[in-house]
Amino acid sequence: SMTPVYDQEKKKLYHQVGTLGGGNHFIEVQRDEDGYIWFMIHSGSRNFGKQVCDYYNKVAKRLNESWYSSVDPKWDLAFLPLESDEGQMYQNEMSLALEFALANRTLMANRIIEIIKAVVDEDWQIVAETDVHHNYAAIENHFGQNVMVHRKGATRARAGEVGIIPGSQGTCSYIVEGLGNPDSFMSCSHGAGRVMSRSKAKKELDLKEEQKRLDDKGILHSIRGVGDLDEATSAYKDIDEVMENQKDLVKIVHKLEPLAVVKG
Repeated sequence: SMTPVYDQEKKKLYHQVGTLGGGNHFIEVQRDEDGYIWFMIHSGSRNFGKQVCDYYNKVAKRLNESWYSSVDPKWDLAFLPLESDEGQMYQNEMSLALEFALANRTLMANRIIEIIKAVVDEDWQIVAETDVHHNYAAIENHFGQNVMVHRKGATRARAGEVGIIPGSQGTCSYIVEGLGNPDSFMSCSHGAGRVMSRSKAKKELDLKEEQKRLDDKGILHSIRGVGDLDEATSAYKDIDEVMENQKDLVKIVHKLEPLAVVKG
């Protein structure tokens, strides 16, 4: 089979579609500078993407060993040649994971719309919607060469392209427009980025203090116990500083203030 991971995970995917997941995945209700209400979903391919990653990494390690690759195994940088069967299979399954991630977010979005319609009487309509992938690799042309670009804590920001840059729980998020900066391979940050690891946040942050910070702003949040502190505001960089530092990569179109946050 050319899709071994998909074949193995297929049954589980029917149950995983439309689920948020844990970690930094969220659903957030927000308000922009004109008073419009937005909702933002951050979720991905759930466990399927991880299975694809682990499977092909193992294949790469095995093959690199048999080729006596000059890349030291300690670096954990095993590779698959793009033109090899395994390289093609990986790209194929990674694309499937991206498609599944989009289906997953779409199903959640439709459910959120149903919920809002059930409680909001007035006529309303969706004015704009956008979807942005992150944590994937793609062949693109940069500096006159076809190269494989891997965006992990980054998203694409070509000239005029709409992007989403979330803050941390309780801080603003941004809708942006890419400036197509060639030096960043036409990319921008995917969010605020962490200042402390998950374990350090749980050990060092003060639960009451982090809750108060969000309660004082009137935000419905998900910091209920010490186990949730890895997603507290203080575990992340200041989003406004991050935006200032990348104004040569994107321009801000909307600043979104959080109203309520759901964490997986």
